[in-house]
Amino acid sequence: MLKYLIAVLFMACSGTGYLFAQAFQTKVDITANGIPLRDVLNQIEAQSMVRFSYSDDVIPVDKPIQLKLRNVRLYNALQQIFANTFIDFKENGMQVLLFRKDLHLNPEKEFTISGFVREATSGEPLLGVHLAVANSYLGTTTNAYGFYSIKLRSDTFHLQISYVGYQTREQFILLDRDIQLNMVLVPNAELKEVVVEGKKGEPTPELKSISKMEVPIAEIAKIPALFGEKDVFKAFKLLPGVQFGNEGQANMFVRGGGADQNLVILDDATVYNAFHLFGLFSLFNGDALRSAQLTKGGFPARYGGRLSSVMDIHMKDGNKQSYHGTGTIGLLSSKFTLEGPIKKNVSSFLISGRRMYWDMILNNFLRSRQQNLTFYFYDITAKADYIFSDKDKLFLSAYTGRDRYGLSEGNSQYSSGSGINWENITSTLRWNHVFNQKLFMNTSLILSNYQLRVNSTGTYDFKKYEARLFSGIRDFSVKADFDYSYSQKRKLKFGLISTSHHFTPHGYYEYNELGGRLIAGSEHYNSQESAVYLEDHYQMNRHVSFVNGLRVSHFNSSGKNYVRAEPRLSFCYNPNKISSFKIAYTLMNQYIHLLTNTGVGLPTDLWVPSTPNIGPQQSQQIAGGYSRLIRKLRSVMSIEAYYKYSTGVIGYKEGATFIEVNPNNEPAKVNWEQNVTQGRSWSYGGEFLLQKKTGPFTGWVAYTLSWTYLQFDELNRGQKFFARYDRRHSVALVGNWEINSNITLNATWIYGTGNAITLPVASFYAVQHNPTSPDFNNSILGSQIQEYGLRNQYRMSPYHRLDCGIQFHRKRRTWSRIWEISVYNLYNRKNPFYYYISTDSQGNASLQQRSYFPIIPSVSYTIKF
Repeated sequence: MLKYLIAVLFMACSGTGYLFAQAFQTKVDITANGIPLRDVLNQIEAQSMVRFSYSDDVIPVDKPIQLKLRNVRLYNALQQIFANTFIDFKENGMQVLLFRKDLHLNPEKEFTISGFVREATSGEPLLGVHLAVANSYLGTTTNAYGFYSIKLRSDTFHLQISYVGYQTREQFILLDRDIQLNMVLVPNAELKEVVVEGKKGEPTPELKSISKMEVPIAEIAKIPALFGEKDVFKAFKLLPGVQFGNEGQANMFVRGGGADQNLVILDDATVYNAFHLFGLFSLFNGDALRSAQLTKGGFPARYGGRLSSVMDIHMKDGNKQSYHGTGTIGLLSSKFTLEGPIKKNVSSFLISGRRMYWDMILNNFLRSRQQNLTFYFYDITAKADYIFSDKDKLFLSAYTGRDRYGLSEGNSQYSSGSGINWENITSTLRWNHVFNQKLFMNTSLILSNYQLRVNSTGTYDFKKYEARLFSGIRDFSVKADFDYSYSQKRKLKFGLISTSHHFTPHGYYEYNELGGRLIAGSEHYNSQESAVYLEDHYQMNRHVSFVNGLRVSHFNSSGKNYVRAEPRLSFCYNPNKISSFKIAYTLMNQYIHLLTNTGVGLPTDLWVPSTPNIGPQQSQQIAGGYSRLIRKLRSVMSIEAYYKYSTGVIGYKEGATFIEVNPNNEPAKVNWEQNVTQGRSWSYGGEFLLQKKTGPFTGWVAYTLSWTYLQFDELNRGQKFFARYDRRHSVALVGNWEINSNITLNATWIYGTGNAITLPVASFYAVQHNPTSPDFNNSILGSQIQEYGLRNQYRMSPYHRLDCGIQFHRKRRTWSRIWEISVYNLYNRKNPFYYYISTDSQGNASLQQRSYFPIIPSVSYTIKF
């Protein structure tokens, strides 16, 4: 009997063991189209008796799986799921254990992972891609050329690569040696599936950076604009801390700084006048741009030369896989872009052009009146690149743009005409070189050239006269930037730049057959500006990080040398993965100045250098803020406050002029240094931003509360006064709603407190001499003289307007088209452009408002292939 029981138990145990040994033999069906690994394992458990045992901290349960299997053994399925990973598995009856392989790694050794991240469809390098090590605070981002480098201790890693608008990529790495890993990201057609932040990733870059914002180019294309002309600067003006000037103008004033205190960079080249059509539009054709980033505080040490902001704009590189193009016909202008490979996967080109054609239309109406109008702008952007190897790449980019305005009338006997023309030329030759997996270099040779000309011509009784004024600035620069991955927690950036400036702040030419004279002359200044810098990006631990740096700048002009140290300090504390506290201090110097016309009679702005008599501008800014991810809204909220104090701010003296007429009726040159004075400024305020970048509905809410004061000893009786662009409150609401794949709605609403202005407080009748009269002593004129009070003591009416638009998309097999209808100033708000005093026939004076830009509809048609 005992032997029988033992036999039965033996057989039962053997049967049970045989039953438990069937887990890997189980046949399963798997359908996974990008769903997480956790859901795939749940699928298997739901259709079988198999159960999985694992730890979320070890197994990448959020890894997306692309797999379709029918009636295959579980063992073979798991082999495919965990191929090229550090995960192993074994069965224990009907239970499957998932665990990390024992690789016998030496944790004392460190190795480097480096490479480039590019877009899958075009080969375009991606700037600011976030690479994070799961379950840790370690990570990095790609630089402006798509390169990344991170140094880690020997181990196995689950790397998460994410970028807004692209599918998140999961990469499993066995780090037992230095690894070069180039990756591509696939555009995400369904933005609603993009995850703002993974459960186990480190805080996103938006949480760790201060006073830095990027508006995706795709979002800029959706924002309704004047005449339908898309504009990166108008998108920047919808961000907190950025004030706009007069209606319709693209000038920007960032955190209380003047228009000249913004550094605009296009592919490493400085752009001195970034606007077309008297400031209505920016120079840049959005179809040719890859990224646009605005920094308004906490400036990295690699940036310098301006006090208020840096706008770093990069062109596209061109598609290395296939040919693509875009063409748009609008009411104001038309444009095109063409890109493609020169040699597939090795070199590419991009060319883009835009032209305004209102003059062609208006001249049909003016010819009958013996008038001719010249009124247009054009720009051409071009770029080419060549990949010699994974370590060496060469880029050549260029931009040229010109604005021309002129009106002439009359005939060969009697005629008159005037005009104003300006042009920008930039060119950059860049060489990217990877020395090793830790050290990356970008070297650039750069040309920037800006010229402005004003002319007046005429004919009187077949005799001619002509007068011209001109100014400009031309730069030649050499620049080298290095990225060095020093250790697991520290990255260094360092480099140098040297620029040779040639200024022509004022030139004139006059030819007059009537008076029988020819007068010509100009001012020229040559100066040298150089700087070296070092940035230290240090991640102390999971919660604390620093970005500190030092920039040492030098400027030489007219025998005067200025050498200044510019410290940069930035601190970030992340108490958890969804929030951060930040504070930064920066000191900036600006060695070149823009003399802005304030009613002195010249329709020009002059770039001039610091001299022994006119010193550089300097600012110190401290900014602090709090940021938080709001997961339910899939948005980022940020609150910042800042205080900025500036010295050496430049302004015109009262009654400044560049040409005086002496009693002999001859022009006498006046040096620009005699016309200017220097003073101080104070700016402070608070900013709020709630931004949603993903999903069918995107946009942001921005609010700014700010104060800006100026003070000059020689102006306004030495008292402080508000800057003209001081606005107490600014609000911007931006929304884009993708109803479906064919229709997109967009709208913006902005509000701003009125600009500060100076108005006359009294007027009286007076007599004055006319020094240009031949009878100098006896020429007496009577006129109405206005008495002005203190500067900028009055406010214009508040500014607000609503812009709306709708886009209709239609995709074909090889091309697509977009019809866009937009309305500027939908409710026809009459915003003030300027004020003036009007006197009626009884001598009663009243304040009048001039308004432009009423409700303006526009339509455009775009083809993409």
